[in-house]
Amino acid sequence: MVHLANDGRYGPPDSRSIVHRARFLCSAAGASVRVARVATTFVELDVSVEPEMFDDVAARLAPIGPLDNVRHVAEEDPVPKEEGMREGVAYFNSERFWEAHEAWEGAWKQCSGEEKLLVQGIILVAVAFAHMQKNDNGVGINMFGRALEKIGGYRGSYHAIDVDRVRSLISGMRASGRASLFRI
Repeated sequence: MVHLANDGRYGPPDSRSIVHRARFLCSAAGASVRVARVATTFVELDVSVEPEMFDDVAARLAPIGPLDNVRHVAEEDPVPKEEGMREGVAYFNSERFWEAHEAWEGAWKQCSGEEKLLVQGIILVAVAFAHMQKNDNGVGINMFGRALEKIGGYRGSYHAIDVDRVRSLISGMRASGRASLFRI
């Protein structure tokens, strides 16, 4: 996962053109660029490349934006549920929705019953925003409906997440068909 700084010139509607440009820029380096997600302050690219080629790929991506952050994504050992939930909140609040989804999925694997459904609903909220970062707004809005089904009637807070507030916000966005970012 490669994050390039976004100085405000890119928005989610630019996602498709960014991924095509990144593919063109990196083609000679043997890198595979799968998707671009555009956040307020960064562009997130899913890039596969041999480790010894990474510096070359980062240099090739510089016309899109300067390197901001890199994270090697691999199947990791599970972390305690509390840590996964805490990391997910931090990622979500930083518009790193795909990483929030990944952190919460690790916690979800440790849940059962209604708690498992609740966490799955929270994951779906992050996934909805990840789709919106790719300009897949319709998919994102529909994902809010699935999230509401999973969250169900859960009331109160869960690991510092105000579930009632999240439910209210995504219900309103689903009804209006327009999304807006929020912090958990």
